[in-house]
Amino acid sequence: MTESERLLVNCVGEFTVLSRQQFGALLNESLDRNSSEYALLKSKHFIAGQDLELAIEMLATKMRTRKAFLKDFTSLHMVVLTGHCNCRCDYCHASSSDIVSGHPSQNMTPVIADATVNMIFKSPSPNIKIEFQGGEPLINWDVLVRIVLYSKEINKKANKKLGFVLCTNMALLDEKKINFLKTEGVEISTSLDGPKHLHDLHRKMRDGSSAYDKFVEKLSLARRLIGREAASPLLTITRDHLHRLPEVIDEYIRLGFKGIFLRALNPYGFAREEMSSLGYSIEEFIEAYKEALRYIIQKNLDGEYFSENYATLLLSRILTPFSTGFMDLQSPAGAGISGAIYDYDGSVYPTDEGRMLARTGDKKFLLGSVLENSYEEIFGGPALRSLTSKSCVETLPACSYCVYQTYCGSDPIRYYVETGDIVGFRPESEFCKKNMAILDFLFEYLLNDDERVLDVFWSWITRRPLEEILL
Repeated sequence: MTESERLLVNCVGEFTVLSRQQFGALLNESLDRNSSEYALLKSKHFIAGQDLELAIEMLATKMRTRKAFLKDFTSLHMVVLTGHCNCRCDYCHASSSDIVSGHPSQNMTPVIADATVNMIFKSPSPNIKIEFQGGEPLINWDVLVRIVLYSKEINKKANKKLGFVLCTNMALLDEKKINFLKTEGVEISTSLDGPKHLHDLHRKMRDGSSAYDKFVEKLSLARRLIGREAASPLLTITRDHLHRLPEVIDEYIRLGFKGIFLRALNPYGFAREEMSSLGYSIEEFIEAYKEALRYIIQKNLDGEYFSENYATLLLSRILTPFSTGFMDLQSPAGAGISGAIYDYDGSVYPTDEGRMLARTGDKKFLLGSVLENSYEEIFGGPALRSLTSKSCVETLPACSYCVYQTYCGSDPIRYYVETGDIVGFRPESEFCKKNMAILDFLFEYLLNDDERVLDVFWSWITRRPLEEILL
């Protein structure tokens, strides 16, 4: 797109490009009604013409589709089984601790576990996903088993679509545990920071062994017992990884993974304390992200199916009318209304970031406790109502007139960490700078209209190999 062109996006994500002159004519209501530009704008509901009621009905249908995530209040429930971990990662967002004899336990008790499950099943959502987190959740294996079995027992009457995810470094997995996970349908989410020298750089096993060697060993075991799709990894990008992302991507491909999520380091927990050595500017991240995305696109063009998952989320929002389940890209924010997190002591927070803040003493986002509060008090109380009302991009300063508003979301807790204010002026935030830059970059590809690259993007959105797209 050139300096003389204008990108237009409407409230349901339809987009087009006009010249400066055409855009001026549109604003002045002097655009030629017989022109192709007028017809295109009308087809995409920028102009209603004489069919105002029909246009409103069509827009309303598309808006309901885009906001469909609101129907599933609340579907993702993250349960922290323990604050303990067998790793001591430099960037640990959760500020996990070692298990020390004589010190208070940070393991969720059976009583709190049952109360948590009872609270989860009060959600009106027809879809319930319970995600086990920590610390390292396998440390509290018996309670994990209890929650899975108790949830399935309750679900015999609740009749919801029920799923489970285990977030683990996998070091404590064995055949018995893996077979239980396979039998009960528990998915595995894990961590991989690249080849051994990068993975072990900041991910430290407390016993001094190699976290990478343990990862590869347990990944092989899980794949033998469950299959090639046994586990999906998540990357944490530190300063040491930033300019070596192609090397990280190659390791993901070598190990047989089909995608990667390139996410910037978040300022929580230990990472906040170590930002001077681990962190980088958002501008540095954006340049590294662009380089990595170019590298991934070329890998696909060379015949290797491999997606970048954040770009895929944004492209889905740009090229399809459907909402995505990613809480950071929702308006109002998905915090609390799409997902919630239950700490090992029964405390409830709207997001994992809210819990991480509480670890450092700031309990601003504490919603209540499964032992002390009702569902209505937790999910209908003033804390969540305030967070929700102040996280609609349609009404936020600057977001309300941003061209990318429909594709973006709000991250109020991250903004609070950066500025001390939930609302503020979003263009100054790293969240906004990152999304604006990545969306600019994606639109460069979309508007260049390179069919090969567009085919790659659609292969990511539809999760199909490029050769299938080309048939």
